[in-house]
Amino acid sequence: MARKSVSYVTAAQLVSMVRDPRVAIIDVRDEERICDAHIAGSHHYASDGFADRLPEIAEATRAKETLQVRGPSCARMFLDYLSEAKEESAVKSITVLERGFNGWELSGRAVCRCKDAPCKGVCS
Repeated sequence: MARKSVSYVTAAQLVSMVRDPRVAIIDVRDEERICDAHIAGSHHYASDGFADRLPEIAEATRAKETLQVRGPSCARMFLDYLSEAKEESAVKSITVLERGFNGWELSGRAVCRCKDAPCKGVCS
């Protein structure tokens, strides 16, 4: 298996990825912040419990080619987990959103304010 690495994407680059069914967007902000707003369709796994949920995250994203993980440390943790996992994953790349959710929102990108995670894609 080729060695995967973590790379960074801008909000503009992520826009083209958001609706791609081969991409999973994982938000690692705490519970309070995720309830305020999030990128439509993103999955929430808070950073404080991220390590404990790695097997669950790997299962939920098994068929995805690209994972966009908001936090760089969580992205590296997931990369290490996949590298050590005995089961094969379709994940070819793991990216981190530059400036995180705040950068996304400040760039004028649509955010979702629903309470479902992952949401149904209803954006404000």
